[in-house]
Amino acid sequence: MQNLLETEKNIPKLLDKYIHEEEERLVQLKKLSEEYSKKNEKSLENGMNDIVNPINAFLLIKRKIFDWKEIESKMNANKAGNLVSSITDDNYGVRYPTADDLSGAAIGLLRLQDTYRLDTKDLADGKIYTDQGNYTFSAKDCFEIARAAYNEHDFYHTVMWMEEAKRRLEDEGENPTADVEDILEYLAFALYKQNNLKHALKLTEELFKMNPSHPRAKGNVKWYEDLLEQEGIRRSEMRKNLPPVQNRRPDSVLGNTERTMYEALCRNEVPVSQKDISRLYCYYKRDRPFLIYAPIKVEIKRFNPLAVLFKDVISDDEVATIQELAKPKLARATVHDSATGKLVTATYRISKSAWLKAWEHEVVERVNKRIDLMTNLEMETAEELQIANYGIGGHYDPHFDHAKKEESKSFESLGTGNRIATVLFYMSQPSHGGGTVFTEAKSTILPTKNDALFWYNLFKQGDGNPDTRHAACPVLVGIKWVSNKWIHEKGNEFRRPCGLKSSDYERFVGDLGIGEEPRNAPNISPNLGKNVWETI
Repeated sequence: MQNLLETEKNIPKLLDKYIHEEEERLVQLKKLSEEYSKKNEKSLENGMNDIVNPINAFLLIKRKIFDWKEIESKMNANKAGNLVSSITDDNYGVRYPTADDLSGAAIGLLRLQDTYRLDTKDLADGKIYTDQGNYTFSAKDCFEIARAAYNEHDFYHTVMWMEEAKRRLEDEGENPTADVEDILEYLAFALYKQNNLKHALKLTEELFKMNPSHPRAKGNVKWYEDLLEQEGIRRSEMRKNLPPVQNRRPDSVLGNTERTMYEALCRNEVPVSQKDISRLYCYYKRDRPFLIYAPIKVEIKRFNPLAVLFKDVISDDEVATIQELAKPKLARATVHDSATGKLVTATYRISKSAWLKAWEHEVVERVNKRIDLMTNLEMETAEELQIANYGIGGHYDPHFDHAKKEESKSFESLGTGNRIATVLFYMSQPSHGGGTVFTEAKSTILPTKNDALFWYNLFKQGDGNPDTRHAACPVLVGIKWVSNKWIHEKGNEFRRPCGLKSSDYERFVGDLGIGEEPRNAPNISPNLGKNVWETI
């Protein structure tokens, strides 16, 4: 009890000490707040440049991670765990990036580099083609990108970015941002994996000379020597006649003709014959009573399989409304598992998506009705409107929208048959990249805001058309928002009747096989009443 009394006496002293420490901590926090106010002013000045440019976006994610760690550390100095938790709670709308986000941004940047053949040094200098960004990469930034590639066993990119990190570290002089020992160790192993054993040995010996007590350097020197010896190279020759560094992309990529075609199409490098271009034309779609007075502009982009662009079919206000409705629902995009028919995530589709039902807002219902007028197809059995947002390097590898014959369970739960057609609204227009490419038909359609791309996935007799295999190219500079509607077979038995021959295909949207092409004649259905003809 006496001890208890002594403790009671000490309480005021303890509280006074705590208050003093808190006052000092609060002064530091106030100073930190003022620093971040200045930083925020600069960020607001840069505006969208920090988002639409992949280099700036990567650095923004990285900066936010370390910023929040510093804030969290200083707030937790007062054991303010509960406060920090409440601030980062989703209900407050604050979601700071994580290490996984940074790694994902790095992998996205590497995807952009490959697809658009971007030089490593140019990227690190903040340059994309002729566009110069606001920021450049430090040796540490290059190291982080290289390490992300290393963790994915991607030694091709590890070599490129570790070499750039090494070059930048040499230029940083007395204020290095990265550890040269880490760079040498990672780079040596990546060079070994890319069949550059002599170079791997050379770098590892540099590391050992720099730090004889390094935990792995000495053992790795012997390991590389043994590997060279197994290749029949004498010890006296191991450090002589070093060949140029070879750093080939993996054979799994180089030997993939579809991947090569996909990347060339994304760069818009695949030529289209002048003869094919000369056959294309635009027309007004007026084959429904409503469209007589409000026709839809149609641009034919390709025949067989037919692909058209409906021009100006969604307004900026409608786009803004759909985006606001979708934002709270955005989650990692999924695909149909052909074996189970269930929705799953996949590495070949990197984007965020949300689904909107017609009853959720009048704009969604209005867009659905407009799609009916655009395509002449049934909306009652179509899937909900899907909205997708593509981040750094976001893409969708070559795929079919329809299920193949062997994928019988793909849409079994829907009970509406296969996907007969696709409508894709472009709700934004990136500065570079983000195109829709058809790898079999060898065509590229670049996004144009407020327009909608449309194509039939199935032949008229119901089989899937292999030439509709398509992909979404990664966005290089800018932001990509799209919304799509997948239309199913059920309910379209009379709207799109079977062809008499397996080779039958549409010459234009809603082609029933009768009447002239709208190139030379008004696009008016013969089923319209006489009074409509008189109106025209």
